[in-house]
Amino acid sequence: MPAGPTSHSFISQRLRLRYVDWGNPAAPPLILLHGGRDHSRSWDWTAQDLRADWHVIAPDLRGHGDSDWSPDGEYGLLPNLYDLAQLIHQLKLAPVTIVAHSYGGNIALRYAGVYPENVRRLVAIEGLGPSPNMLQQRLATPVDARIRAWIDGKRDIAGRAPRRYQTLEEAYQRMKTENRQLSDEQARHLTIHGVSQNEDGTYSWKFDNYMRAFPPYEIAQADLEAIWANIACPTLLMYGADSWASNPETDGRLRHFKRARVMMFENAGHWLHHDQFDRFTAALRDFL
Repeated sequence: MPAGPTSHSFISQRLRLRYVDWGNPAAPPLILLHGGRDHSRSWDWTAQDLRADWHVIAPDLRGHGDSDWSPDGEYGLLPNLYDLAQLIHQLKLAPVTIVAHSYGGNIALRYAGVYPENVRRLVAIEGLGPSPNMLQQRLATPVDARIRAWIDGKRDIAGRAPRRYQTLEEAYQRMKTENRQLSDEQARHLTIHGVSQNEDGTYSWKFDNYMRAFPPYEIAQADLEAIWANIACPTLLMYGADSWASNPETDGRLRHFKRARVMMFENAGHWLHHDQFDRFTAALRDFL
């Protein structure tokens, strides 16, 4: 069986951020970027499939996996965008291909719009964020109320200790409950790499709970759409038919892209790259 990845780190905004490297440095570079409350090793099956043809690198976002937590508990998209820019800059990866999921997809799309010359191809799995309807509902709440809710939410998180599981098996069962489409092998792998052991012998998830406190406001939608329109590379937007996410082909967001198309996956939810792995990798290879 081929060896697994090697672990490395880089510095961004005074944080030590970790990434795994699957070798084959002479091949074209490809970044796999995970989503919120996830970690780099959730890409292991994809990386194993691509490593013969690509130089695959999978980072842990700040506050996730084995990367440092942000001291102020802030996990906005802008500092994460800087982190991705630093990874690509420091490792001299440009022009690079990026495959990203959810929160990571949102970061990758912004990077590709800010540095269009640095991205060869881009796959974003449900990475456009809230649908236009969700955004409209959110903006219907006055900004002062949104800021108060954010403050209350962070205060609540500050007073809450991370959940502790007595055994790995208990954490594994929680993983299975969270996504019932995962196979036993997938759920166990994601659990093993997604928890750390506490001093008392219990286990907790590695991600920082402050990830749950979404900022009260974000970049203006018109500015975000301008960034999407600036993406120059071929772009594939993947969506699961059983997910909460809205299809950009039907909600109007696709029109902001120059070279993007949407691919829907039946019998798949938000983690379609786990739910329909064989179809996902076949489509991914075809696009790349």
